[in-house]
Amino acid sequence: MKKVGTLNQPLSEVIAGLGHMDQLVIGDAGLPIPIETQRIDLALTQGVPTFLETLKVILEEVQVESALIAEEMIAVSPDLYEQVKKLLADIPLKTIPHNEFKGQTASARAVVRTGEFTPYANIILVSGVVF
Repeated sequence: MKKVGTLNQPLSEVIAGLGHMDQLVIGDAGLPIPIETQRIDLALTQGVPTFLETLKVILEEVQVESALIAEEMIAVSPDLYEQVKKLLADIPLKTIPHNEFKGQTASARAVVRTGEFTPYANIILVSGVVF
């Protein structure tokens, strides 16, 4: 049995396989996931797990070079935006229109679906390197 880190097998496999510039999406319960993109569905019920809980766990394991969110998050879910900025600390955060964000998910290695019901609770993490 794995002792520490992400216990979800498909998520652990994707994280272990990330290379420089690969993208991993964490999405709310309603984010459309392209059929060709791997879906890692963690959603159990409304709010379980939350977007922020999931982001925090993934940030503990992934070297993130930069991140993207929908610009709509700033106006529609400002509290969430502030919490995301705090979790990312010094990681550059770029905003793009939500429709562009949804299109970008097609090139991600995987989309992690949470039980989050907060509008625009989605992020694309761009993998960095540790050296």
